[in-house]
Amino acid sequence: MGRPRRMGKLHGAMASVALLGWHGLLQAQQPFRVEEATIASVHEALASGKTSCHQVVAAYLNRIDRYDHSGPALNALVVVNPAALTVADSLDRARIGGAPLGDLHCVPMIVKDNYDTKDLQTTGGSLALAGMRPTSDAFALGKLRRAGAIVLAKSNMAELAFSPYETVSSILPGYTRNPYATDRVTAGSSGGTAAAVAANMGLVGLGTDTGNSIRGPSAHQSLVGIRSTMGLVSRTGIVPLNLSADIAGPLTRTVADAARVLAVMAAPDSADPVTLTAPARSTSYITALDPDVLRGTRLGVLHAAYERPTLDPEVAARFAEAVADLRRLGATVVDDVPVPELAELRRQVAGGCNPFRTEFEAYLAGEGDRAPIHTLEALVQSRRFHPSIESRLRSALAATYSDTSAGCRSIRAFSAGLRTAVLRAMEQADVNALLYPTWSNPPRLIGDLNTPHGDNNQLFAPRTGFPAITVPMGYLRGERLPAGLQFLGRPWEEGTLFGLAFAYEQGTHHRRPPPTTPPLE
Repeated sequence: MGRPRRMGKLHGAMASVALLGWHGLLQAQQPFRVEEATIASVHEALASGKTSCHQVVAAYLNRIDRYDHSGPALNALVVVNPAALTVADSLDRARIGGAPLGDLHCVPMIVKDNYDTKDLQTTGGSLALAGMRPTSDAFALGKLRRAGAIVLAKSNMAELAFSPYETVSSILPGYTRNPYATDRVTAGSSGGTAAAVAANMGLVGLGTDTGNSIRGPSAHQSLVGIRSTMGLVSRTGIVPLNLSADIAGPLTRTVADAARVLAVMAAPDSADPVTLTAPARSTSYITALDPDVLRGTRLGVLHAAYERPTLDPEVAARFAEAVADLRRLGATVVDDVPVPELAELRRQVAGGCNPFRTEFEAYLAGEGDRAPIHTLEALVQSRRFHPSIESRLRSALAATYSDTSAGCRSIRAFSAGLRTAVLRAMEQADVNALLYPTWSNPPRLIGDLNTPHGDNNQLFAPRTGFPAITVPMGYLRGERLPAGLQFLGRPWEEGTLFGLAFAYEQGTHHRRPPPTTPPLE
């Protein structure tokens, strides 16, 4: 997004400061309603002098106090930043003093607990890493802070990002609850971020997605979540799960906010070589947000992504309505875009490829003496992890990993073949993006691992490395449980996806706040 810029409309506020002084200005302002606020609405309120960054942060802290461990007890946050108000005050002083302001000035963020934070512990959800305090931020988070964002809190996650289905860890007792129905899961692994952002306990959030973990929780909580093209965003300083598929990105209540956050995160990083191979690309995503962009656009339904015997009838009905809405908004929707090579490509995968131990231990080595453990074996021996991940830990411990093994080579060949097949299918159908429900089934009850999960996120986007965005598609089970619509695009075409998702969002307005966390007096 370029150099920091000055926010407009500040001169009237400056005159007020001159007359009232700093504390007088704070007393003169009215409380700012953060419920369903956007980055643009916060910036407008700050620029007009209607509020201060201090008041914005305080309002979110009040909601956290009321709703995270009391009231509906969402159990979404591991730790709240004790310096958040101090940072807000420093941003207020900079604004009033006329300093250049970043594109994310006073944007309180919920950050998944696998991002390194220089001022708060980073645990990946595991008690075995409790108290680990990195000396620097994750690369992408550092860019966000330099643009003016505030780390408001670190969020709960599926421990070590292992589960796409639920958010439970050893660092925080109990499950994170879905604010739309607190007996339901948030999906995983970025479920704490999703629950907090959906419940308006932060302005925007950060997650990671290896197979599902941004898009699944976003769909389950009526949010926008984007998995960008592999190589667009650095993973340096993030606890790895599988670097061949790990992605970092935003979870937000609006498409515009996701575009603003991703634009700041996207940058090459010499410590993450995959970002250095990316072609030159524009990250001016806001310019792509045209409510009329669907007119003349061709989209294709990707049946292979979601059709299975357990597809929920209500999800199918919401998806049919979404297709009808896209057509109403001007798009041509091709009913089925087949990928005929898929079955043969799958048959050619032979053997496993589990890099977790190697990559996790490399991350720990980078933390040096700050890490309480340095090996996966030490973690297993500590017993300081949630019982639900023991089998995954032991499997990773027993795996013999080599990047040149037959299993790893066959998986890379599968990914390369799938990229070619998907691009060919899109070209033959002459479509700008592919469509499917983000999940084929509603959020499960907490503790239920037997009914169909419905996760449609593990194959196409992570295996191709192509970008995919989910946007609210409506509700299920008596209009209670959210569902999501996913757009899958060509590599480096995040702008196209933001435009499509924005036009659909503006033409349907499905997003609504959860009933369990109403506005505070």
